[in-house]
Amino acid sequence: APCFTVCGCQSIDWQLLITIGSAFGLSRAIRNSGLGPAIASVLASASGSAWVSLSLVFLVTMVMTEAVTNNAAAALTFPVAMQVAKDLDVNHLPFAVAIMVAASTSFATPVGYATNLIVYGPGGYKYTDYVRVGLPLDCLVAAISCLFIPIIWPF
Repeated sequence: APCFTVCGCQSIDWQLLITIGSAFGLSRAIRNSGLGPAIASVLASASGSAWVSLSLVFLVTMVMTEAVTNNAAAALTFPVAMQVAKDLDVNHLPFAVAIMVAASTSFATPVGYATNLIVYGPGGYKYTDYVRVGLPLDCLVAAISCLFIPIIWPF
């Protein structure tokens, strides 16, 4: 017990670390099992367009970020997005940037980002406060990002 006090280990959020670590393992399993390419092929063929595929990858990442941590969402969607870019024979960079932005777009819930959780309790916020303010902000960031990412980083 003295070691925990001296090194500050009691302040480490072990659940968060385990969630992130598990996401990286799950990401590797998605890639190695062939599930990633299967999902990517469905996304690429269903949309038929790089813009639509980019938007779908962005939305999936954004929704996942609201439910799990941003690191976990990025780790899970990255292999799928890279395969979508490969299947569409387009530059992977717009997809990588979309994941980076979407994984940082966690405004609608207190769960997806540590800062949201930090202010959730002490600030006296309710879950509905995040949804009421964060959901329109999520939609705005998604629309602007999906419009400008392919312009700045072409397919």
